[in-house]
Amino acid sequence: MATSDATQAGDGAEGKDEGKGDQGNGAQNPTEVAQEIRFGEVKHDLPDKDTCLTVLQKMLLIRRFEERAGEMYAKAKIGGFLHLCIGEEATIVGATQALRDKDYLMSTYREHGQAIARGTPPETVMAELFGRVDGCSKGRGGSMHLFDMERRFLGGYGIVGGSLPLSAGVALACDYMETEDAILSMMGDGATNQGTFGETMNLAALWKLPVVFVIINNQFGMGTALHRHSAVTDLSLKAQGYGVPGTRCDGMDVLDVHSVVTDALKCAREERKPQLVEAVTYRFRGHSMADPEEYRSKDEVEEWRGRDPIQAFGKRLVNEGVITQDQFEELDEKAIKTVDEAQQFADQSPFPDLDSLYDDVYVYTGDAPGWWTVDERSPEVHRGEKEREAGELPHQLAEAGAAYANVGDQEARNRRQSQDEDDEEESGEGEVSGDEPEAEGGAD
Repeated sequence: MATSDATQAGDGAEGKDEGKGDQGNGAQNPTEVAQEIRFGEVKHDLPDKDTCLTVLQKMLLIRRFEERAGEMYAKAKIGGFLHLCIGEEATIVGATQALRDKDYLMSTYREHGQAIARGTPPETVMAELFGRVDGCSKGRGGSMHLFDMERRFLGGYGIVGGSLPLSAGVALACDYMETEDAILSMMGDGATNQGTFGETMNLAALWKLPVVFVIINNQFGMGTALHRHSAVTDLSLKAQGYGVPGTRCDGMDVLDVHSVVTDALKCAREERKPQLVEAVTYRFRGHSMADPEEYRSKDEVEEWRGRDPIQAFGKRLVNEGVITQDQFEELDEKAIKTVDEAQQFADQSPFPDLDSLYDDVYVYTGDAPGWWTVDERSPEVHRGEKEREAGELPHQLAEAGAAYANVGDQEARNRRQSQDEDDEEESGEGEVSGDEPEAEGGAD
């Protein structure tokens, strides 16, 4: 049963109360939201024991993984930006558990949990955060661009709202190919203010696409509180004018999220009526690791920590005799061990070879002549796609630059340099160097 349910099969949210809050336009204060959501109340019966354990294990693994990722970022093992989903585990696991194996999933840049919940091995996720070749995106995506086509996880996206039109495209493909597949498209509350939000909702409703949009409302768009960046704070209302009805759920209750998203997917899949779900949740950490969190009080964070979705679900399982407290702690220890192994795997995975810099940038068919990418790091300018065939000088300069910037695996570079020297000794004198202009068909 949804915490707050719109008329899913209709064109608008007739089930919503009009004139909420002081503004009469969907604005609500925190007390009203808490009363509607009923945080901490039991809303659904427990599923079978195996399902309960699966859900708990996934949430514990995501929590411990994110905590370790934060530690590794502080130790400079992870570069760029890092956005942690600590506190949002119930929303992530509850929603993804509602998907079929062949359904698609798209997310924001805060997507480590989504990848793990979908089944991507934690070690390949951690390796990706480390920028290593064994990462799920071969070390080229990093924290914000995880990808796993095998599990139909189509990635995190660094642009706020940027994945929404792509989600509609995937849903259109599902419909066009006459499959029963659907897509779950996750966004943050800030994405509802982007132009892509309205455009996508309009097309999804117009074309009757099998898509469910989930707003992970963690109360802040970066450092801006919801009531300061959105005139309508009941975000489940924001798509009704486009013909996409909305439903609200308790994002701190994994069973409530699962129930609401399951119903929404059923409607989108079987009736071809797209749905919007708002999961009201909270992130316990900052927007990113660089966030000083000056926009919220410690008391507010502690109040939300009292609704910790993992502790709440675990406590219920213990109270209802599904597991013991000792078993809960054993599952937690198992999650920590899994993360230990993931970190070790990532540490041992090599960095991508410098010669692979231009790999997979474009699809080369030979139909369109020209230099798609150009490497100008040396006097011997060459096509980027010919990087592996470039002369020795560009290689030396590239490796010297990486060494100067302290990027990459110095030991690996030394091994390759030693191997190159051995190859030169074995090749003997008089070999034509790849540096010569003839290697590229002339000096012009």
